[in-house]
Formats: sequence, C-alpha cells, structure tokens
Amino acid sequence: MAEKKGIVKEFSKGLVAENPVLRLVLGTCPTLATTTSVESAVGMGLAASVVLVCSNMAISALRKVIPDKVRIPAYIVIIASFVTIVQMAVKAFLPALDEQLGVYLPLIVVNCIILGRAEAFASKNPVLASAVDGLGMGVGFTVALFIMGAVREILGAGSFYGISIPFLAENPMLVFILPPGGFFVYGIIMAAANRLAESKGKPRAELRGCEGCPMAQNCALNNNKKEEASA
Repeated sequence: MAEKKGIVKEFSKGLVAENPVLRLVLGTCPTLATTTSVESAVGMGLAASVVLVCSNMAISALRKVIPDKVRIPAYIVIIASFVTIVQMAVKAFLPALDEQLGVYLPLIVVNCIILGRAEAFASKNPVLASAVDGLGMGVGFTVALFIMGAVREILGAGSFYGISIPFLAENPMLVFILPPGGFFVYGIIMAAANRLAESKGKPRAELRGCEGCPMAQNCALNNNKKEEASA
C-alpha cells in the first residue's frame, strides 16, 4: 500500500507541485514556440513524454554502469537515441505534425526538463520510480502546453483543434498566435499558477538564474561564474 502511494505521489508531483512549465519554469522555449495550435502543442508534449519515460528508464537501469565523470555525455547520447526514434516515427506516420514542430522536435535532445530529470532523479532511483517520474513530468508538460495551445488557437485563430468556432473565426485576434501573444498567455497562466500556489501555502515559481537549473552543479558556465565571483 505504501509503495502504491509512493508511485502515485511521484506521478502527481509532475502535474501540480513540480509542474515543469508552471512551477519549475523549464522548457519555456518549446512551450512558447509550439503552442500556436492545440495539435502542435499536444504533439510536442507527447513526443517529449515518450522520450522522458524511455530515457529515464534507460538511465536508471544503467546508473551503476555509467562512470560519474562522463554521465552527462552518456545521458545526452541516450536521450538523442530516443529522440531520433521518435522523430523518425513522427516523420513516417505524422508528417504534418513533423512539419509543424520543425526544428523543435530534434531539439528535445537538449530540453532542460529531460536532462534535469535524468540528473536529478533517474540517476539516483530504480527503474519503476524513474518511469513514473518521467510519465508524471511528461503529462504535466503536455497539460501546460495544451492549456496554452488552446487559449492561443481559440483567440488567435478562432478554432479549436482545427475546428472553426463561430464568431471567433470571423474576428480572430492574430496577436495571440504571434510571439508577443505567446509571452502574454504564458505570463497570465504563470500568474494564475502562482496565485493558486500561494493560496495553498506554497512558494511562487520564479526565474532564479543558473541556480534554479537542475544541471547547475555540473554546468561549466555556472562554475566559471562562481570562480570569477570568488576571484
């Protein structure tokens, strides 16, 4: 029973408490770039989720084999392998989605959410827990993208998942499918998430620079900044 509760907790934290987009403020680049429509938003979320689960499981299974000094390059090779498989599958079966996502599909390789979970969780926990963690984070990422994609498509294109909405289709607010509209919608959703967190006694999600990144301890750029500050 306790094990089941632990698994449920690991899964649910990615949805709300540690939502990668709304709480940890990670993956903002694909979030802003691929949410001009619900289809592209959900497609990116599902692709990232598959890579998250598979890479977490592989890294967890190999955590005692990978030498500590080369673990980051090893993680990237593992993640890149799964991204290549996903990209080839999308190209073969969903060419329209592949065209919509463009360069952001292969860029999943360097998505800070996936690298962060590999370093912070999968490298320290067993396979099942790592799979559940990846699934929870992936679903949380997909939900955040879906919300943004729905708002931007409805207001900016007057449709939902390609289905035209009367009146809105005749008077679309095109700014919402442009970059400024993406930043505006993201800001509003973040403000709502912060308000909800504060009402439950949790800290606000804030951009904290390099120290807020899960890879901060292993980042050469961050270490160089520390050395310059100490000098």
